[in-house]
Amino acid sequence: MSSDQLRGQARDYYETKLRAHGPTPAGVDWNSQESQELRFALLATLWRDEADASILDYGCGYGALADYLRARGHRGGYTGYDVSEAMAQAAHARVAALSGCQVTARREDLRPADFAVGSGVFNVKQEADEDTWRAYVWETVADLAVLGKRGFAFNALTSYSDADKRRPDLYYADPLEAFDRCKRTYSRFVTLLHDYPLYEFTIIVRRSPLAWPSS
Repeated sequence: MSSDQLRGQARDYYETKLRAHGPTPAGVDWNSQESQELRFALLATLWRDEADASILDYGCGYGALADYLRARGHRGGYTGYDVSEAMAQAAHARVAALSGCQVTARREDLRPADFAVGSGVFNVKQEADEDTWRAYVWETVADLAVLGKRGFAFNALTSYSDADKRRPDLYYADPLEAFDRCKRTYSRFVTLLHDYPLYEFTIIVRRSPLAWPSS
């Protein structure tokens, strides 16, 4: 299966969810707004309190991250990208009233932002085999790295999930492999977050270290 085919099946899967549930957390296959916003909060540690940093939301769904950011005083530019035209249209309608926000379904429209994030884009492999999907995941992470000038972040379901709770259509990534690969490939400054109450983890990659307050 090619990367284009994998993107196509992901598009079809999420458009089915959008038709069934509308522009809601369920419409992007999350089980609650609370879990969705917890993921946003973890990703936002990438830029901490930099209210003017530009953000690229890779796999933006219906644009909920833009609302989350603006509600918390973030002023920097927001670009949402989704391979689904229907999802991008829903996101555009949602962010139209928010200043500095734009959405596209075309990868060629994207320009690097300060920070790029991907939330939930690696979870649903459907019929793809593990090796094919894993290669697709790392191809996408490489794209996030290109698009985040100062850093990038993503989350994934964890291979530490209970065996009896796993689904065959989902992909469970090895968090230790993800940390090691990002550390060796992209930056010395990598954080693995695996201490929150979801069956997943978050990887934060910065191009430079955090500025710690002086004592």
